[in-house]
Amino acid sequence: MARMTALIALENGLVLEAKSVGAPGTRLGEMAFTTSMTGYQEAVTDPSYLGQLLVFAAPMIGNYGAGPNQDESDRPWPGAVIMRASDNSSGTGGKTGWNDWLSDRDVVAVEGADTRLLVRRLRDGGAMRGAVSTELPADELLARIRSHPELDGRDLTSAASGTRRTMGEAGPVIAVIDCGMKHSIAAGLVAAGCRLEVFPAGASADDIRAISPDGVFVSNGPGDPAAVIAVIDALRDLMRDGPPMFGICMGHQLIAQALGMSTHKLPFGHRGANHPVRRTNDGKVEITVQNHGYAVSADPLPEGVEITRESLFDGSVEGLAAPELKVRSVQYHPEARPGPRDATYLFESFVKEIS
Repeated sequence: MARMTALIALENGLVLEAKSVGAPGTRLGEMAFTTSMTGYQEAVTDPSYLGQLLVFAAPMIGNYGAGPNQDESDRPWPGAVIMRASDNSSGTGGKTGWNDWLSDRDVVAVEGADTRLLVRRLRDGGAMRGAVSTELPADELLARIRSHPELDGRDLTSAASGTRRTMGEAGPVIAVIDCGMKHSIAAGLVAAGCRLEVFPAGASADDIRAISPDGVFVSNGPGDPAAVIAVIDALRDLMRDGPPMFGICMGHQLIAQALGMSTHKLPFGHRGANHPVRRTNDGKVEITVQNHGYAVSADPLPEGVEITRESLFDGSVEGLAAPELKVRSVQYHPEARPGPRDATYLFESFVKEIS
């Protein structure tokens, strides 16, 4: 069966042709790329990709199939998936072909795109709005892109957040602020020996205090951290007399905001499974999984706050601690789905601190 032709476009005027291997339609958003060679299903089901179109830099995607064991949430989040080449075979990842999995979930997906050119344009020009369409001509597509809202200033956490729920059965009680939490993050905390009381983003400090938690955890999520005012206010309130607090990814950025720091947009973000991070206390390097487009600004550094980790790619702030407030955070994903697993100890370390 002949595949439908599709167009990929960026707001700077770049237009590329590709072939549809997923659902038909038109999707707009910020174009982002990941350098991971595996974990394609985990990436597409990561809520942090809400509002974005995902480009895979690796040349072949889908070559070990898809299945429920790789899901990080109950749905895909990027509006579209862009690949150089795709494989629709079953494999160790599941019995479903990758392209079939995308089609069944209404994801616009294409292959045959010049992803090397696309990634280089994003590296050189920075994050841009873009679109993928199987139905619109180039001129109309570009006009729609240029009228589409940018991610800056948008709080997307409420759209990615789950419902109020309990996970785990025993151990210290962790109040989780869910800004778009991946399944494996929750599983990592439960495996470390705690019970999770999960609150949707927007829950107040009083809501969280009402359960008298032993600790507070702030998850990953999509959008501009500076716009997530409700969570920042709740964290600032909880820091006054609250229990130990730990945040990752978006949670790291929201904790920084609550501590009086600021965040800024990175030129093209950190997304992949090979990001080296240096621990400032001992100089050891962890290879980490990352997925974020914003970073914490190091200057000015409030009194009582320490930078505990830094990126060896660009020197950006990868970890914070405020010892007197019992607060710490990291920019990367310790659950390491699909790997590497250098930082999985951080869940156990947090639970040990509050036990």
